[in-house]
Order: sequence, then structure tokens, then C-alpha cells
Amino acid sequence: MAEIVLVRHGQTEWSATGRHTSYTDKPLTPEGERQARAVGERIAGREFAAVLASPRQRARHTAELAGLTVTEVTEDLAEWNYGEYEGITTREIRDRRPGWSLWTDGCPGGESPEQAGARLDRVLDRARSLLAEGDVALVAHGHCLRVAGARWIGLPAAAGGLLRLDTATLSVLGFEHGADPVLARWNSL
Repeated sequence: MAEIVLVRHGQTEWSATGRHTSYTDKPLTPEGERQARAVGERIAGREFAAVLASPRQRARHTAELAGLTVTEVTEDLAEWNYGEYEGITTREIRDRRPGWSLWTDGCPGGESPEQAGARLDRVLDRARSLLAEGDVALVAHGHCLRVAGARWIGLPAAAGGLLRLDTATLSVLGFEHGADPVLARWNSL
């Protein structure tokens, strides 16, 4: 049975330092480029009926270096919109707003967990519609792919906070017994 393969982009300057990066279009670092090529080695020989990607260069360049041909670019795969928290770290946010959590509080001027969840539900619906043709890859970002993982198995978007996802990792959304959505693999190097 076909699967959905999640590919998180390689390292950027901001991901390496824990800075929230949604609409700021940071390029991959040399390490991020190396990581993206390593993703290509791990998926070598696997064929994809479709490859959907975020419009951000870090995702599209990861796909390219991994040897994936992007068939569709969608804003719905862009990273969680951090609004006023763009470019700063969780620690810096919590210094100003103790107890803050992206997963429950969202971001002022950005998205709530429910809004991010609605976007990723659209992506998953699109990917499901393509599975009859074969495996589908989604190349995107850490927080949005964590939301996708949670939503795939029927959990609220906020449950993505329980799913760590490192740069340039692969995760697989699959099925058990032919119909039940499961996380077949998560955060794999």
C-alpha cells in the first residue's frame, strides 16, 4: 500500500540556533546541503507519484538535492506562521511570556494551532487523493510536518508538540490493516 513520506528540510542558520522561521526565506547552510543529499541516499530507488513542497527555498532546495522532482508547490505546506515571534527563540519568547507554548497558544499576528491544523488537513487530503498512483512525498518544515503527523492519526494539531522532528529526517505516514492511519516511521535519519 502506498505511503506518504515526510521530508523535513536541511539545516538553515536559523534552525541551527532555534530561531522560529516561517516566512523568512533562509537558505540551507553547507551542513543543510549535505543533509539534503543524505536524504537522497536514504530514499534512493523509491519512486514517488507526486512530490508536494513548501514554496520556501529551504524546502525546494532540499528536494532538489535529494533528487526529488517537485510536482506541486503549495503555500499550505509553508511553516507555521509565527507572526510576531518570527526570528526569535522559544526561550526569548518565554522570557517575555512565561509558560508560552506554540502548541496551545499559537502566535500573535500569526497562526493558532487550529489554523495550522486546517492547512495541514488540506495537504493530507490532497496527498490521500494521490496515493492510488503511488507514494507521495511532502517536503516542508518541522512544526507543520509535526502537525501533519498528529492530524494523520486523528489527533488535534496541538499533539504535534509530542512529535520531535529534526532537520533532514524522514517520517512515514502509512496504514495498518489496509485502512487505519498510523505513523509507520518517525524522525528517521
